[in-house]
Amino acid sequence: MPNLECRMYEPRFPEVDAAVMIQVKHIADMGAYVSLLEYNNIEGMILFSELSRRRIRSISSLIKVGRQEPAIVLRVDRDKGYIDLSKRRVSEEEAHACEDRYNKSKLVHSIMRHVAETLEIDLEPLYQRIGWPLYRKYGHAFEAFKLIVADPDSILDALTYEEKETGPDGQEVTKVVPAVTPEVKDSLVKNIRRRMTPQPLKIRADVEMKCFQFDGVLHIKQAMKKAEASGNDNCPVKIKLVAPPLYVLTTQTLDKDQGISVLTDAIKACTAEIEKYKGKLVVKEPPRAVSEREDKLFLDQIDSLMEQNAEVDGDDDSEEEEDTGMGDVDLTNSGVTAY
Repeated sequence: MPNLECRMYEPRFPEVDAAVMIQVKHIADMGAYVSLLEYNNIEGMILFSELSRRRIRSISSLIKVGRQEPAIVLRVDRDKGYIDLSKRRVSEEEAHACEDRYNKSKLVHSIMRHVAETLEIDLEPLYQRIGWPLYRKYGHAFEAFKLIVADPDSILDALTYEEKETGPDGQEVTKVVPAVTPEVKDSLVKNIRRRMTPQPLKIRADVEMKCFQFDGVLHIKQAMKKAEASGNDNCPVKIKLVAPPLYVLTTQTLDKDQGISVLTDAIKACTAEIEKYKGKLVVKEPPRAVSEREDKLFLDQIDSLMEQNAEVDGDDDSEEEEDTGMGDVDLTNSGVTAY
């Protein structure tokens, strides 16, 4: 069985004053024992005095078993493996930077581990030959992986490592060999492309649109056409009726800011057109990116509203019955004068 345990970064221990991502393992009398997630879960400790700058009224409100959060490294004893950390000294800026770095490192680690597991090779040599050199060259392997999506050869073929072997004369010889074998390269590129190819974002806005003028429906349709005309090849705009007077505008794009800007322009164009005919458009939810889950819930809501607005079976028959209730009366011979 291959060894799939390995730290994410080349140094075995973090530097003092560095922000690291930890997970609380258990709480003791003096403090909390934690695992350093980026350093192969080596153990550290946060004393209760380092939990908060304020007076501690309840330990459980400040730290909980299983929680993942950033902490600052106070001391590192490399010989004994002791690491003291602080939660209260983490600034908001450091916390955001730490979380961002950890999320990128976690994705890189997941890809590297999957390759090692698939090919049944140890994970650490894979990091030594590929992962850590990419960290050194690009600042973070995540940045290199993004480039590999489009151009794997220029990134991976440039990686080499030194291999020592005994020559014919019995002397030790150092050879420079490619770090990435064809088999590893194929598996790595497939995994990177599967996990890191950018996925289009769905941008959505919800509006209410009304027009009570003559031919109001036609004016609304014209306004909808104006909205859709605001889109482009990269951000096509669609507008759909949910249930009168609610409409939804959507676009899909790789660029979130561009998508929001295009939908904003579409709403402006739609508003200008409907106001020509004394109609009104009210933005209920401004343009924003929506997740797959949010989109699914919204589609379910649309289906529900469509069912509610569907014509009830039998309505047409009842009208016909009312009409035919007097249909056979002969007004000319009944003594009733028709006006």
